[in-house]
Amino acid sequence: MSSATQPLAVPREGFAALARDYSVLIKARITTLIVMTAWAGAYFAAAKSGVSLLSWTLLHALIGIGLVSGGTAAINEVVERDLDALMRRTSGRPLVTGSMSLMHASVVAFGMTIGGVLYLWATTNWLTAVLAALTSISYLTVYTPMKRVHPICTFLGAFPGAMPPVLGWTAIRGRLDGETFVLFAILFFWQFPHFHSIAWLYREDYENARIRMLPVVESDGRSTAFAIVMYALALVPVSLAPTLMGMAGWTYFAGALLLGGGMLWFSLRMWTMKLTPSAPDSKPRARHVLQASVIYLPLLFALMMLNRA
Repeated sequence: MSSATQPLAVPREGFAALARDYSVLIKARITTLIVMTAWAGAYFAAAKSGVSLLSWTLLHALIGIGLVSGGTAAINEVVERDLDALMRRTSGRPLVTGSMSLMHASVVAFGMTIGGVLYLWATTNWLTAVLAALTSISYLTVYTPMKRVHPICTFLGAFPGAMPPVLGWTAIRGRLDGETFVLFAILFFWQFPHFHSIAWLYREDYENARIRMLPVVESDGRSTAFAIVMYALALVPVSLAPTLMGMAGWTYFAGALLLGGGMLWFSLRMWTMKLTPSAPDSKPRARHVLQASVIYLPLLFALMMLNRA
């Protein structure tokens, strides 16, 4: 058969490259973590309501939350493509390299976000859909532009960042209960050691892009290190609340105390080093805080779910 009559085919490498671009566009690792924490919220809501953990509602909730999360991340990359081009850590994103067109990315981003909200409305309940929409809107219209203005952006961004377990809960229960605020608070306080350590590690990148993260605004690092310690300290009693509220048992309590103590220890090591964010010797300790935060959250929620009261 001549080449003129052969069917058109897309090279396998093309599919692989497109998949990589989509993964970066929707920030797949962060979206996966969001879906996992939403699942934790849904897990406790299902246990309280007597709903099966294999219910279609749970599956629909996780799909919808994943769509909104991934779509919101993609819109963020569309909006911040000029900033991404100025930072080494984001210079390989598809809108910067040109491997994906702006139109393509925009259609995917807004389609996922709007489609995810409508999907949640149709398959779970109006409350979850509205909260998901407000979470996306606040992230994009408050946190995203504020990054160019003031370091309070981290505090403001922590509110939509703490919503996934709340969305998981409301998808099952259809209302807000006291337990949702406990799950929200854990994720809220956890974000500060996590994101401040990232800002410390990539201070030069953020400075080049004129993003007003705390280590950029105050170059000596004292306020950043102090904030990391204070939020890590506040995280300890907050993480114990599930046992006190009857959500989890005493094995979880002991584990949460141990995990919180470890998180606080790494934070204190960073505070006591008395180095500036620009000092190369400060980077390893900031990276240890980041690594500790990445380990802390999934272990805490897994232990909470395994030792459900």
